[in-house]
Amino acid sequence: MQLFREGKHGIAASKVVDSKGRRTARASAGPVFKGVCKQFSRSQGHGFITPENGTEDIFVHVSDIEGEYVPMEGDEVTYKICPIPPKNQKFQAVEVVLTNLAPHTKHETWSGQIIGS
Repeated sequence: MQLFREGKHGIAASKVVDSKGRRTARASAGPVFKGVCKQFSRSQGHGFITPENGTEDIFVHVSDIEGEYVPMEGDEVTYKICPIPPKNQKFQAVEVVLTNLAPHTKHETWSGQIIGS
């Protein structure tokens, strides 16, 4: 079942849900947004992105981050958005890509290696 919804970000977000209401596909179509990692906790598996356009912070789950680095405060990112069930009134970032690592910050890879920038 495909659902379409006009969000407060001014776009029509779509998703595919299975019979239990779970997302089975991410936002494969739609605009790509830019933002900065506000906070991310590897141990908790989630964090927040501050959008470049000034809207409210966007939730991001560890499973939606692409690439080899764990996001750090100040990292520039691109992302798409997808509504959060069950009410679909808020959005989360998906297909998150780190585009510019924060300078003068040590970054960790998902395998645990520390890289200085």
